[in-house]
Amino acid sequence: MQRRILDGDLRALAQAATLVENQTVAGRDLIAALFPQTGRAMIMGITGPPGAGKSTLVDQLAKTLRREGKSVGIIAVDPSSPYSRGAILGDRIRMQDHHSDPGVFIRSMASRGHLGGVAWSTLDLALLLDAAGRDVVMIETVGVGQDEVDIARLGDVTVLVLVPGMGDDVQAIKAGIMEIADVFTINKADLPGADRLEQEIRAVQSFADAVERKEAAPVRRVIATDGKGIDELLTVIRSVFEKRGNQSARLERWAFRLRELLRESLLASISEDDIQRHADLVAAKVKDPYTAVEELRDQLLAT
Repeated sequence: MQRRILDGDLRALAQAATLVENQTVAGRDLIAALFPQTGRAMIMGITGPPGAGKSTLVDQLAKTLRREGKSVGIIAVDPSSPYSRGAILGDRIRMQDHHSDPGVFIRSMASRGHLGGVAWSTLDLALLLDAAGRDVVMIETVGVGQDEVDIARLGDVTVLVLVPGMGDDVQAIKAGIMEIADVFTINKADLPGADRLEQEIRAVQSFADAVERKEAAPVRRVIATDGKGIDELLTVIRSVFEKRGNQSARLERWAFRLRELLRESLLASISEDDIQRHADLVAAKVKDPYTAVEELRDQLLAT
């Protein structure tokens, strides 16, 4: 399968994606074998509040990239069905224009309501698409909850999509999302309030930059439904990616990724029954939370 993936076999790529998403041993072994072939793709995280037009933006970015002759991989993290546990939005349905294009590979992933396992599988899928020769890999998240922020940060560049008039935009920024955005995108920029939203973004940036002494993330306006501003946005994203291509930036990204993978690996090593047992004791004030965590940690070290 490894050779077929490197040769661009789409069937082998789809089969491998299933192994990876299900977190199988075969999937892990495959990513380990393919890892030396990674590092060539630009991995882009796309996040923002529901209704901001993330899928439309991803669709337009993919079209622009394909006109340039670039191959694209899209990982769409969707809410999951309470019955099948599968993805229910299905971005493959929303991106019908690409269904017959072998240069665009789209995979919907079910969030299952939490980050556990999703970030791990998402990073592995991104690495798989990178090794398979995709020039750009886009990770589109459900919304701007902490889970989605963490998933988006697995990429090389994080694009935060906002729209005027939703009310929760700048509140989302104040909640800490501001710090993870490498590029701010104001979608539906023809709507009233676009000027005010950009002013608010820049005002918050001014305060943050004064404290952290770092360069402000660029802000760009687009109308994704019409494709307006997409070329300029892509140019800015590439510029940010190139600036972050130095060794220190790569180390920073992998330090974050490894922390996320380690956290998930450790949590996966403890059964839900053990966590629930300690939670019951803490809730009943029989045990304090710090002692409970220490005992769980000791349990991990003993295994």
